[in-house]
Amino acid sequence: MSNTDLVNPSVDNLSAQHAHQRLLATMRKQRIQDFIFHKVTLTFALTVLFMLGGIIVSLFIGAWPAFHEFGPGFITRVEWDPVNDQYGAAIAIVGTLVTSTIALLIAFPVSFGIALFLTEICPSKLRQPLGTAIELLAGVPSIIYGMWGLFVFAPLFGEYVQPVLQATLGNIPVLGILFKGPTMGIGILTAGLILSVMIIPFIASVMRDVFEVVPAVLKESAYGLGCTRWEVVRKVVLPYTKTGVVGGVMLGLGRALGETMAVTFVIGNAQRLSWSLFASGNSIASTLANEIAEASTPLHVSSLFALGLILFVITFIVLSIAKFMLMGMARKEGSK
Repeated sequence: MSNTDLVNPSVDNLSAQHAHQRLLATMRKQRIQDFIFHKVTLTFALTVLFMLGGIIVSLFIGAWPAFHEFGPGFITRVEWDPVNDQYGAAIAIVGTLVTSTIALLIAFPVSFGIALFLTEICPSKLRQPLGTAIELLAGVPSIIYGMWGLFVFAPLFGEYVQPVLQATLGNIPVLGILFKGPTMGIGILTAGLILSVMIIPFIASVMRDVFEVVPAVLKESAYGLGCTRWEVVRKVVLPYTKTGVVGGVMLGLGRALGETMAVTFVIGNAQRLSWSLFASGNSIASTLANEIAEASTPLHVSSLFALGLILFVITFIVLSIAKFMLMGMARKEGSK
């Protein structure tokens, strides 16, 4: 046996020990990196929760004097009188819910049609330009929509559309009361229409994106079985993307509930309730925008904080309902 053969085992052992040490060092480094990454991301997540909690606490503290003065009846009080320091949230709540409902009723089917056209029907040459145009509309500042609504849409709407609605739908029993009153062009219905124009790009963009993630093999299989385009959409695309569709609708509704400037321009900013959609009204966001800088008494400021807290609660309830709907649909699918 040569000297080289006697030396090689020890050399191999040393090499194995060095490799093992390098492996341990690498694993130790990876564990440290994973630990740091976990703590950093956890910090980011907790920061969001702390910020949300801080907002809720600050709103509650600011709103407490108003609720202490007027009690839970603040939510149902109609009176809003800064001169006599008497406040109630009913007018603003009704205006917010009505305008958002009108916007959603109009925007959802339109956005659904836009998304289906872009993903299923639109020629490939037009798909990208039209999709880009929709995304650009989503980036238009809300004050631009408000200015357009006040100076362009409202005069045309009051002169040509409202008289037609009043002469037709206004004569229907029960429903007709919604279309009575002077046709000034501004009011609850105008605000709802402007909101619908604003949220259509948001909902359509989300729906288009979720429709595009449907595997092509599923749609091709349905077409191969003889399904029509509408059947493919109803039985394949919608079941596969319903979570994203609901998410897009909630995104648009959240924007409609909290929209400020566009609504302020066209809603009329009148602190009164009316059955007519043509009448002027107010929303929570427009009330805050109009009065937060001019609030002169502590109770007035507290009442505005209370409106902000109520808007937060409304948005939270709406999102919670959407979440429960999705959970219910998931349970039904599991039972099937």
